[in-house]
Amino acid sequence: MSTQWQHIKPSDIVNTDESHRLRQRSDLWGYWLLAHCWGVIILSGALYAFTPNAFTLLVAVTIIGGRQLGLAILMHEGSHGMLFKTRTLNERMTQWFTAWPMLLNIHAYRVRHMAHHRFTRTDKDPENYLYTPFPVTPNSMTRKFLRDLTGIVFIRTNAAIFRFIWGQKKGRSVRLIGYYGGPLLFNGLLAGGFAAFGRLDLYLLLWLLPMATTYQLFLRIRNIAEHAAVGDLGDALQNTRTTLAGPIARALVAPYWVNFHIEHHMLPYVPCYRLAAIHKLMLARGFGEKMLIVDGYNHVLRLNSSA
Repeated sequence: MSTQWQHIKPSDIVNTDESHRLRQRSDLWGYWLLAHCWGVIILSGALYAFTPNAFTLLVAVTIIGGRQLGLAILMHEGSHGMLFKTRTLNERMTQWFTAWPMLLNIHAYRVRHMAHHRFTRTDKDPENYLYTPFPVTPNSMTRKFLRDLTGIVFIRTNAAIFRFIWGQKKGRSVRLIGYYGGPLLFNGLLAGGFAAFGRLDLYLLLWLLPMATTYQLFLRIRNIAEHAAVGDLGDALQNTRTTLAGPIARALVAPYWVNFHIEHHMLPYVPCYRLAAIHKLMLARGFGEKMLIVDGYNHVLRLNSSA
């Protein structure tokens, strides 16, 4: 049983009929979410491609970095089997169009993430290292953000993944191909497509640059908001944070309802597009005063840079 469900269970929040209704998935929703995410990326890239200047490049890199986080969120959705109703579609579309573009692998991610759900904010949580350093001093937070925006974190993270796979000598070649084969194929085709039109620079500027910079920053802020500097680590409504987000935050650091994180941990079988409804339901049923809810990501960052 998940440590999140020791004191409060899904059945304490919703009844059987509500649970059945809320857990329903949809292939149409899956297609729409992918189309929306990639559509924003393409339009943002087109803004710079057709009107190239420093300002449109900054706008494109910022928005694309936010939608790259969106791809990671949709990969997370697929890892729970909720992006598409049809299992084969869920596995293939999630792998091909959310994980591989971001140099990730859904199967490796799923193993770690399911353990995170089961052992949230305990010593057995494989993602605990993301949250334990906080809160930090304002200077430390600034240095972290600078490392994100200068590509240092991108290089360190990918080097660490490679070293981990390389260090497992048994089946090393199979592991390397299994992890990197898809990402290299997708990014090779993407780069090759741009190169065929004589615009390899667009792949570097509009895909690799945001992945190495703005995406890293937005990913860090999202991680901090979810589980860093929280309350009682043994209380499922306090060791996870829900952050109320405005339109700019939803565009950059909280795409696809990821800010409703308590709701996701409590009912991890509910698709992301119903988490806002779960939030309203939990408030209506009296859970609001017990939940760690923060108004805005600026507030979250202030809480985590106050040491």
